[in-house]
Amino acid sequence: MSELHRRDYEPAAKGSLDGIRILDLSRLFAGNVLTQVLGDFGAEVIKVEPPEGDTLRAWKTEGVETHWKVYARNKKSLCLNLRDPRACALIRDLVPSAQVLIESFRPGVLEKMGLSPQALLAINPSLVIIRISGWGQDGPYAQRPGFGTVIEGASGFAAINGFADREPVLPPMYLADGIAGLYGVSAAMIALREVEINGGKGQVVDLPLLDPLFAILSPQAANYRLSGKVKPRTGSRSTNSAPRNAYRCSDGAYVSLSGSIQKMTERLFRAIGRPDLIEDPRFRSNADRLRHVEELDAIIGAFIAQRSQAENVAFFEKAEVTIGPIYDTPQIMADPHVIARELVADYPDEEMGQLPMHHVVPRLLGTPGSIRTKAPRLGEHNREILAGLGLTEDALAELAQAGVLHSG
Repeated sequence: MSELHRRDYEPAAKGSLDGIRILDLSRLFAGNVLTQVLGDFGAEVIKVEPPEGDTLRAWKTEGVETHWKVYARNKKSLCLNLRDPRACALIRDLVPSAQVLIESFRPGVLEKMGLSPQALLAINPSLVIIRISGWGQDGPYAQRPGFGTVIEGASGFAAINGFADREPVLPPMYLADGIAGLYGVSAAMIALREVEINGGKGQVVDLPLLDPLFAILSPQAANYRLSGKVKPRTGSRSTNSAPRNAYRCSDGAYVSLSGSIQKMTERLFRAIGRPDLIEDPRFRSNADRLRHVEELDAIIGAFIAQRSQAENVAFFEKAEVTIGPIYDTPQIMADPHVIARELVADYPDEEMGQLPMHHVVPRLLGTPGSIRTKAPRLGEHNREILAGLGLTEDALAELAQAGVLHSG
């Protein structure tokens, strides 16, 4: 690999967000995704955890906190009992030095803690406050529980995911949280630019899980209003173009194939030895193919079923047809392109020796991000952070004795 593309574990590296301090009071996935990305690019992320630790610590595999280790990299842990007013006072003391504060309490809880946006902005008028919730800070559902599973159902995602003759399918990963976290990265940068470049004031970012997920589901509302039809569940097929599907190979593996432009479909027909299909009235245009998609898939599927996954990929790539293998995790990790691009890389870990995790995304070639530090132990940085407020060892010991300050 060229030096241009090498991305190593760099404990001393600084990123383009160096000098940005973030107070992360959030829990679970969305906030941790948001701050993981900002931390990768150099922001100082102070993860404020409750005495029991962030919920991600409890999501273990074989007894190892894999979720925490991956999404808490490049962060510092400050463990406070925020039910105690003295802990909330420490947060207020940290606010002047911060540029961003993130929270994911149920709407109204931050206010009850004496940390309302108005109070925080009075302390630091340039502060960007990102409020993560399920449904938003207002509206009829604001006080409802807002876990990603509920949002993935209510957003319209599950209704269009899966096969028509079966139940709607919820995603097997944290889709709503992950998308909200990535939208949150953009929101933080937009709001910070207003402060730093335009000389504007800090502000509140209302970031529910619902809005970002609905926003990426294509123009569902416009399509419904125009047609009066609800988008059906079509499995791996598309309602916009054909062919497009997952096809089973002779070895039981699958490939994904798309002919979303006319020339690609014509190339596919020639490759499988059926140039006659180009002028077949059932398949002549995309609209024709959508109307006869069952027949089209049967023809393509029969051809693919005669070859293994590797053989199909090699055959269709030679014919310049858009195809790819459908991988499971071991195949992804063993793929030569993934290895060359260092999409998954090992980092030092006390429990596993080497911990594989995703590399920094996106990849900036001029000012790349880096993985500088491993996920912190609970309360690992209590002294470092609070000493910056002028607290003495005796004061820290007193807070710990009173149950305000914790460490693992």
